[in-house]
Amino acid sequence: MLEKLPEVIGHALHGVRAGLDKIVFNTLGMRQGMASIALTSVAFVDRGPLPLRYTADGEGLSPPLQWAQLPAETTSLVLVVEDADSPTPNPLVHAIVVGLRPSDGKLDEAAIPSRDNEGAAGLQVGRNSGLQAAWLPPDPPPGHGAHRYAFQLFALGSAPSFSSTPGRDEIVEALREHALASGLLIGTCERPDGSIKIEKTAPAGPLATG
Repeated sequence: MLEKLPEVIGHALHGVRAGLDKIVFNTLGMRQGMASIALTSVAFVDRGPLPLRYTADGEGLSPPLQWAQLPAETTSLVLVVEDADSPTPNPLVHAIVVGLRPSDGKLDEAAIPSRDNEGAAGLQVGRNSGLQAAWLPPDPPPGHGAHRYAFQLFALGSAPSFSSTPGRDEIVEALREHALASGLLIGTCERPDGSIKIEKTAPAGPLATG
């Protein structure tokens, strides 16, 4: 979505970033006193680089996620993935998933639909910033510096009735009313040299989903 911008534009916009303060996790106005979810991934560490296979320069798959430490009264989970450093007024939405079951404890690799990938059956996916019900692979502009992709998981105490493909505004409204806890995991991606090639940080083969 942004990788086709000329490198000179990326450099010119280096200081133009939406900011972490604008991601859903930080704008709900309910961080104080909210319980914390342990959100992790076997594919990357918090604040570490995303492997190539999950970006626009690789297979473009959604990464695996695991969660723990949910409140006992959790009935469902909502996942929102945003680019905190997009050169836009608000973070770009890369994925929305609603109705995740707490007991699953994980979301497997490639579960969210993406290019050439149908995703997991039965998953309710919302609209990303490309207006698609899919995973929008990270593709930061060349020369713009490192981008932080915020994987945000929210536990809901009751299950709101979402539309078939909810967008960010609908999600935020529901979270303000029903969220019990939240978790945050950040992965990074960068094109420092103007090339669309990103150095591989993990083997090309599929990861185990167990």
